[in-house]
Amino acid sequence: MTTDVDIPVHAKDTAEEETAGAGRSERLSALAQQHGALVTLAVAMIAASLSFDTFLTGDNLENMALSSAFLAVVALGMTFVIITGGIDLSVGSLFALGGVLAAWASQYGAVAALLLPLAVCGLIGLVNGLLIARSRLAPFIVTLASMLGARGILLSVTDEGSKTYLVEKGSFFARIGQGSLLGVGVPVWITVALFVLGAVVLRRTRFGQYVYAVGGNEDAAALMGAPVARTKISVYLLSGLCAGLAGALNAAWLASGVTILGSGMELEAISAVVIGGTLLTGGFGFISGSLVGVLLLKVIQNVINQIGSLDSAYQQVVSGAFLAVVVIAQTWLGRRRRVL
Repeated sequence: MTTDVDIPVHAKDTAEEETAGAGRSERLSALAQQHGALVTLAVAMIAASLSFDTFLTGDNLENMALSSAFLAVVALGMTFVIITGGIDLSVGSLFALGGVLAAWASQYGAVAALLLPLAVCGLIGLVNGLLIARSRLAPFIVTLASMLGARGILLSVTDEGSKTYLVEKGSFFARIGQGSLLGVGVPVWITVALFVLGAVVLRRTRFGQYVYAVGGNEDAAALMGAPVARTKISVYLLSGLCAGLAGALNAAWLASGVTILGSGMELEAISAVVIGGTLLTGGFGFISGSLVGVLLLKVIQNVINQIGSLDSAYQQVVSGAFLAVVVIAQTWLGRRRRVL
């Protein structure tokens, strides 16, 4: 025999209100984590445009877009790596190496100038992935070794940095970096196309779901049949390819392979990805957020340059402080969502 227990109407209403309130709080936390960087970017651009007359000029915006394009391509590959719970410290050295190789190979045509850095940097990324996935070595150690190794190859190719390879002016390869379409630089169009493709791959393909699954819980992903090792190898290969391509595009833009570039770029790429909302712990992130993170860093750097009285070193100080705030906010929002 069962007995029906009447629950007071006001108790039901209170429970429903608490559930609804928790749902709203969780949604707001998720929105803040996903779109906080975009809101910050909009506020920063409005403030900069009101403070400096030269900020919204065509030349300044074009320079910011071009300088953002190369970092953005590197950050694109880094996004996939970080979502799997990994890290890639070699991208800065691969960026510089790719630029030098592209400048040297440009004497044999644009195809060679693009393929050589992709092949070499992609191979280094592949080795990173194999060591991490198959040998179960720490990504930090493996990619740190690759960073030093790639820089050593760069110095060897350039005779300890004393030799600079130039890109022939007016060549097709040079036009890729220096040309424009509809008033926008070709590297910017290439970057936009790559980000659209990356977003589709991450959100709409089985490989993208594997990337999220591996970063969320590697053991659970393996139990569900996800190819964990192959996914890890693929993301590090992708990161190497993106770094090599970015270096090649930068060499085409500068019409030379500059050996001193890329120092600290790995930290900039990681900062942009994390600022854009991707969790360093893996399992959560999105491509568009990384692009917003890159743009936000470049706007901050441009504002410091506009001020003029501040040393360029303050760019790193501000970027580091901003990154610390973002990581703290992400941690707080993540804990709040778990509690709710």
